[in-house]
Amino acid sequence: MGDTNADGVLQARRFAMDALARREHSVQELERKLESKDLDPRDVRIALTELQADGLLSDERFAEALVSSWSRRGKGPLRIRHDLKNKGVSEVLIDQALESSHTDWYALAREVMAKKFGASSAQDIKERAKRSRFLHYRGFDGEQIRHALEN
Repeated sequence: MGDTNADGVLQARRFAMDALARREHSVQELERKLESKDLDPRDVRIALTELQADGLLSDERFAEALVSSWSRRGKGPLRIRHDLKNKGVSEVLIDQALESSHTDWYALAREVMAKKFGASSAQDIKERAKRSRFLHYRGFDGEQIRHALEN
């Protein structure tokens, strides 16, 4: 029985390392991936705990990487926060990652809108609403959207 458990942990660790070699993952996200491969949940938890202890798996690093990547793609803080929550990252780590990114969300909202709609301002209420919905979908809050529409 001891060999089977060690083999299971080793197999879970290999799968986890393969996934981490491609990109950062949250602990919860990686746990779901490994359990979908019909690995014993106890073996998965042991492997993930070892990876965290070795510094190879970190929700903090994952959150920072996702904030950086998604903000470069024009995603706003609300969308990023939502996605990080869905991947099991704690509120504290989400707040830290968003704050440490030093992203000017107001400027980003303006850039994203200009890229999509050009430099001209909205001519009527219908166009303004369309732009507002677009920025809202991208994850910007009301204040950031108003700022982008007015500038």
